[in-house]
Amino acid sequence: MEFWQHIYEHFDPIAFYIFNYPVHWYGIMYVLALLTALFFAEYIVKKDRFPISKKELESYFVYVEIGVIFGARLGYIIFYDTHTYYYLTHPWQIFNPFMDGVFVGIRGMSYHGALIGFLIATYLYSRKFKKDFWLLMDLVAISVPLGYIFGRIGNFLNQELIGRVTDVPWGIYVNGTLRHPSQLYEALLEGFLTFLIIYLYRKRKRFNGELILLYGFLYGFFRFIAEFFRAPDIQLGFICCGWMTMGQVLSLLMIIVSIILYIILYRKSVLRRKNG
Repeated sequence: MEFWQHIYEHFDPIAFYIFNYPVHWYGIMYVLALLTALFFAEYIVKKDRFPISKKELESYFVYVEIGVIFGARLGYIIFYDTHTYYYLTHPWQIFNPFMDGVFVGIRGMSYHGALIGFLIATYLYSRKFKKDFWLLMDLVAISVPLGYIFGRIGNFLNQELIGRVTDVPWGIYVNGTLRHPSQLYEALLEGFLTFLIIYLYRKRKRFNGELILLYGFLYGFFRFIAEFFRAPDIQLGFICCGWMTMGQVLSLLMIIVSIILYIILYRKSVLRRKNG
């Protein structure tokens, strides 16, 4: 247990170098997250006979990946970079991986921003290729949580999004202070557990869009809980009621929107069956 608590002292977030450019474990985990989501989506398409070809699925994932990257980065700037507004006054630096001539990568991503980018990309793809928007969303709801597990493990290996101070025996030391490994809590709750529930429920789906709205509710609920173990963003602190973080506020909105849309789509599906 002692080695685990001091793991950051024995672990280098840089996996290796390519021509003097560092390749971080976080980047490797991000690639694994994308590939896992894609391969599992292909598996579900075959197993559950989704009306989409492999070529169409790969094309869709290209759209989604672009949307996620842009959304995650811009979402971070809009939701979390509110203390300096540096990027709003220096927009050319938003996707610049160099800082003062030193390669540092692109730091600062927002899940909720990525979600918005993903929604826009899916909408554009569905309009262009005449695919059912909600059917695509349900496919993503099954496959993405698995990839999310690697994303949060990447945060852990990158020594970011640290947890709150604790005295639990499985805590890890960060700069001399014992903290919750909250990234791993999120990998378990928002990743594995969310995936397991949706995967087991998918055969009971009553209308297109139900799975993605279930995902929205589950992610928002589990993220809200996990935020109690995750240190608030330094630049924001608690932004509501003296105890709610930005992540909790956005997750609460995600839960509310998911419930409202669920009711709307469910009622529409009932009317279609009655008129069917």
